[in-house]
Amino acid sequence: MVSRVLVPMDDSEMAADALRFALSAFPSAAVTVLHVVGGATSYMGEATSLAVADDVDAAAAERAEPVFERARAIADDDRELTTTVGLGSPAKAITTNAEGFDLIVIGSHSNTIASRLLLGNVAETVARDAPIPVTIVR
Repeated sequence: MVSRVLVPMDDSEMAADALRFALSAFPSAAVTVLHVVGGATSYMGEATSLAVADDVDAAAAERAEPVFERARAIADDDRELTTTVGLGSPAKAITTNAEGFDLIVIGSHSNTIASRLLLGNVAETVARDAPIPVTIVR
């Protein structure tokens, strides 16, 4: 039985579809939305702006809030969501944050061409490296 689901989200429609799937397929599961903010080795623009912030965690949370607002809108008032922010490479942050969950539900690809070219396919890497089962939503 799936009781805890991790849904990595960015601003893509595929990520929103993954959240919709998780909410409908696992109606009694606790759902956590994870948004990953790039670290110094992955996104220099984001890393630079985060590095000058007084509080890196607060800056990352601020960057993640629009994604979390969208996730809450998708869940509507029917479901409570937990949100969390990861830092660094998306695939690594997702697999690192998978501990304690029963399943990862992830969209098949991101909006950003740069992330696909520089990082490879995040969903594929997560499916290969995750310590728990992964459902890829297309």
